[in-house]
Amino acid sequence: MVVKRIVSNIATTSPGEVRAFYVDLLELDVAMDLGWIATLVSGEKAQTQISIASEGGSGTPVPDLSIEVDDVDAVHRRAEELGHEIVYGPADEPWGVRRFYLKDPSGKLVNILTHKG
Repeated sequence: MVVKRIVSNIATTSPGEVRAFYVDLLELDVAMDLGWIATLVSGEKAQTQISIASEGGSGTPVPDLSIEVDDVDAVHRRAEELGHEIVYGPADEPWGVRRFYLKDPSGKLVNILTHKG
């Protein structure tokens, strides 16, 4: 058996607002929008992963989503420009990532990160 894709689903009563959050912050493309569900894509190929954790590291809670970007500081600046509250970081972590946390409009804790080096 081959796992071809894993999709993250965000439950919300405001799909348009949450869609706009991710499109505006991460410049994702809307692949599908049926009103009650929207699918966002980046066009990048990524390895399929599931992380299982008892904590988020450095005393933080486990995030609902972790999104790796090529320039975490640029996304952090954009988040601040858009008026999003940063709830952790940015921080250089001892396991080799630079990251920050923020919450999306549905309340999901989002970890934005870049692997250093």
